Parts: sequence; structure tokens; C-alpha cells
Amino acid sequence: MTERTVFQSMALRHVVSVVPTATVYSAACVMTHANCGSVLVIDTSSTLLGIVTERDLMTRVVAKALDPASTTVADIMTRSPHCVGPETKVADAVLIMIERGFRHLPIVSEAKKIMGVFSVRDAMPREVQAAQSLAEFNEQVNDALG
Repeated sequence: MTERTVFQSMALRHVVSVVPTATVYSAACVMTHANCGSVLVIDTSSTLLGIVTERDLMTRVVAKALDPASTTVADIMTRSPHCVGPETKVADAVLIMIERGFRHLPIVSEAKKIMGVFSVRDAMPREVQAAQSLAEFNEQVNDALG
């Protein structure tokens, strides 16, 4: 059986996005309507500027008592997020997310076309386990090498 790619594994095949001037409130509404855990922030030429996740809403807005109706996504987004190509293997994507501490990974083609977001939820348990084992192995090797 061949290993799946992130593009093959994505549950949501359309791009959920907002412009940088959108309010946090409107971004949360877009995420709720699309039933997804993140929204990409793009400019008018469809260039990826950042990403806003559920965790960002909690830690950067709610926990800081910011007003979601007046705070823009540009104020709280993760700028220039790490991206992968559509042919990236699921286990490799999960490993990146484990090592870097995030759960959403934008997928961008070589031609810079935004294709969507791969979420850790899109990974099957066997791939998450394989990536976790690889991350633990890498950590052990790094510890052994000093």
C-alpha cells in the first residue's frame, strides 16, 4: 500500500480564507461555518500572509481580553506559516507538526497556488504513531550526539 499524501488526505478541499483586515470575530464565524480549525489570511492577489487557528483565538484574543469585533486577524495571525507541497507524505507532515508544535499546515503548490490546509485530524492514527516514533527516535539520536 502506498503512503498517502497530504493533499489526498485533506478532509476539506476548498480554501477557507479571510483578508488581513477582517475582524477576529468574522474569522471565527468563517471557521465555524466551514467547520474547520483554521483560516488562512490572504491578500487580494491570493498570496498567503498568515494563518489563524482556534488556539490563536484562545491564546491571543480571549486570554488577552481583546475585543474580537475590533481586533483584526493581521494583529494576531501567525505570519508566513510553514507550508508543504501537495505531494508531501502524511507521516512527514505529521512529523513537521510534532517537531514544530502546530496542528495546521498550509498546502501550497510549486506555482504558489494555495490548495488548502492539512490538519493533524486528517492524519490516520497509524501515521500519527509512525511520526511520533520517528520524532522520539530523532530526539534520542540528538541526545546521544550531545
